[in-house]
Amino acid sequence: MMLEVKNLMVFYENALALNDFSFHVLEGEFVSVLGPNSAGKTTMMNSISGLLEEMRVREARRGGVRITVLGEILYKGDNILGVKPKNRVKRGIVLARERHPIFRESDVVENLKIAGYLHGSGSVRQDIHSVFELFPTLERFKNRKAGFLSGGEQQMLMIGMVLTARPHLLLLDEPLLGLSPMLQRNLVEAMKHINHKGITQLVTEQFARPLLPFIDRGYILENGMHTLSGTGQELMDNPEVKSAYFGI
Repeated sequence: MMLEVKNLMVFYENALALNDFSFHVLEGEFVSVLGPNSAGKTTMMNSISGLLEEMRVREARRGGVRITVLGEILYKGDNILGVKPKNRVKRGIVLARERHPIFRESDVVENLKIAGYLHGSGSVRQDIHSVFELFPTLERFKNRKAGFLSGGEQQMLMIGMVLTARPHLLLLDEPLLGLSPMLQRNLVEAMKHINHKGITQLVTEQFARPLLPFIDRGYILENGMHTLSGTGQELMDNPEVKSAYFGI
């Protein structure tokens, strides 16, 4: 078992963001958590990556919002709930956040080099070559400043940057948000290639249609609660999913 989340509950003060959410991801799987805006998807990803732990400690120091996290997050059998984000990255858990920061004044190659050095990659040149194989569009614009890339190209660059960390478990938080249908399809194809390289993926999304044909399993999260789960095909065939996400 690569990842097992057990009875995860997250409170911001008295507001319940995640309510007893449990799921698992097997090694090599492509799994998605689907749900509308404010369903708790980003809170879940921040819990797994450790960003929520960092936020909890920072808010406690400044006397701000009290964040309470209950449950277990097991990564390869170890409970990592209190582990710092940088130590989770070292263990292979890497998060590509929604609106992940890029260096807008630097070109594509410089962004990938910076990410490689920050992640301690020993072969940055090989990593950049691999990113360009995955995203040929980025190679065409390799000397363009990141701030002048389109939204879809910036998403490709963002994923390329986190791939330099050589993740075992890649977390993608709403990577399709704001992209055209064509760019969504292109990005999903890239996710398939990443998965074929042996990288386990957990993806959150509002947009079920592009992902469901390709994922191994999916979970529906609404108002912080797990409402449905199944294979991609099972969810595609489910009348409730069709009504809520496909307008059928």
